Amino acid sequence: MNKLKLSASLLAMMLCTSMTLWAQVPDLTGRWKTQDDETGRIKSVVEVTVENGVLTGTIVELFRLPEEDQDPHCDECKDDRKGQRTLGMDIVRDMKPDDGEWDSGTICDPKNGKIYDCKMWISEDDPNVMLVRGYVAFFYRTQSWFKVD
Repeated sequence: MNKLKLSASLLAMMLCTSMTLWAQVPDLTGRWKTQDDETGRIKSVVEVTVENGVLTGTIVELFRLPEEDQDPHCDECKDDRKGQRTLGMDIVRDMKPDDGEWDSGTICDPKNGKIYDCKMWISEDDPNVMLVRGYVAFFYRTQSWFKVD
């Protein structure tokens, strides 16, 4: 009987601890507009979802200029996304909550097929802006994504 009480107490303590950690992670779910770093033009809408504690981002809309390929594919990708349509592609994968942000996953740039380690969090200045950092070792680039109303 004492073992049962001890097991139940440990389980309750672990559950409370995991709920506290989860509560500190920002809710990034929803649709976010991505912006070209050089031109400022909106490029796409990425839908961010969380399932079983893992965050994923999928391109659900593309904004293309008339002279651009209207149905681009990730011809330069080296993984299972090779040749896949950009529209519908999971570009953010395997993000996990970590100390107030989402981390430990990857982001793919479908334009060049490169995959970067990734970190995502909400801007302290504006809750409608998500900061998305792709990095390799000490080299990184941070983009702002904007919440779709």
